[in-house]
Amino acid sequence: MAMLPLDDAEPSRYSHFPFMTVAIIWLNVLIMGFEFGVLQNNLAGFRELLQLFGAIPSLISARAGGGALSSIIAMFLHGGLLHLSGNMLALWVFGRRVEDACGPWRFLFFYLICGMGANIVHFLAEPNSSAPVIGATGAVAGVMGAYILLFPKGRIRAIAFLSFAPAWPCIRAFWVVGYFLLFNLLLPTLDALFNKADYTAALWAHLGGFLACFSVFLFLRSEAFQRYFSKAPV
Repeated sequence: MAMLPLDDAEPSRYSHFPFMTVAIIWLNVLIMGFEFGVLQNNLAGFRELLQLFGAIPSLISARAGGGALSSIIAMFLHGGLLHLSGNMLALWVFGRRVEDACGPWRFLFFYLICGMGANIVHFLAEPNSSAPVIGATGAVAGVMGAYILLFPKGRIRAIAFLSFAPAWPCIRAFWVVGYFLLFNLLLPTLDALFNKADYTAALWAHLGGFLACFSVFLFLRSEAFQRYFSKAPV
């Protein structure tokens, strides 16, 4: 079975338009366009761009490179259209209500914290790696985790392919996130640990970003915070 989330079926409580979510998506798209421009003109220049702005554990260990700055910039770089589109679709689906619960600027800081948390865990797991880590997957994984924490009964519209026949169910969000964790994190991690499989995706970074979801409680609107701990719907 394949599953592709499309939209959050639940209404927002505090605002009507997710300004920061849309801004982050557009920034990623614009930077992807810049990457394509560099790639078309000079492949070596594109590799230099990744070496300069990607989060590289070995450079962090050597106290070289861009440090925290490269860790932030790396969240907005992607390895291709498929990488970008998957991350931005997930951000659109899950980010809007998390932004609604936090407010736009608090949501931005939460998003950056998740992305940096992803890079920190990747660095701790593979401190000698010289491969640049890029992409928003860690930050988006944190947003998905926050959605589950805040809206455990939330429903997501998705396309599910069963025996090549597409269906359009509206399903609980935890099934969508569980599907993501199983096929994009748990199974590849076990395969890498026990079968020594080599994955281009930074699996530890995805895990770190997801675990950073708990920091969302530092960024909630005061009313949303009070509603959550009084067991009322956020």
